[in-house]
Amino acid sequence: MKKLFFLFCLLPMLAMTSLAQESRQDVSISAVGTYQPTITGNAVTQTSTLGIGGLVSYRFMLTPSSAIEGNYQYSQFDMKYTAPFAMARFHTHMQEGTAAYVRSFVYKKFNPFAEAGVGLLLFSPVDTTGTTTNAGTRTRSVAALFGGGIAYELSPSWDLRAEYRAFVLKSVDFGIPQFKTNRFYVLQQPAIGVAYHF
Repeated sequence: MKKLFFLFCLLPMLAMTSLAQESRQDVSISAVGTYQPTITGNAVTQTSTLGIGGLVSYRFMLTPSSAIEGNYQYSQFDMKYTAPFAMARFHTHMQEGTAAYVRSFVYKKFNPFAEAGVGLLLFSPVDTTGTTTNAGTRTRSVAALFGGGIAYELSPSWDLRAEYRAFVLKSVDFGIPQFKTNRFYVLQQPAIGVAYHF
């Protein structure tokens, strides 16, 4: 009877230990490209060049198929504005700080996933030859993040990860009223990188 009681008391601890072993974390680093469509509103046209950058992500597994993720990204590109009586181009550094929920599915060595979240994008005009005016100021934009991708298991610790990420945000005007389009748009980013599980 004492042995049975001891085993009964030991079961919750064994369950907690097994949960701790299933709880996995990973860190990934990816190269990203940035595409933004042409935006027109209030007689203003906003265009952008293709951008490049890097993304660092951290995932904490809540269950074997769901996780929370934190992201930091740095990218750069040019943004051009054409208004009735003004024109400007800004060489732009963009930073991302987002949090997302990730749902993954396992099929042998392939792990497709989908994600959705929210965060902040910071657009900073940089005084270089790509910038034609120094009137712009740093602009913050709240953005909704969504996307999906696939991870291919290279080993128990390493994955190759390819994904499509997109942000819904209001167009950026760098604090200059004559460049305000008042439009929402989708900023798109393909990304490819590696993830390390620990």
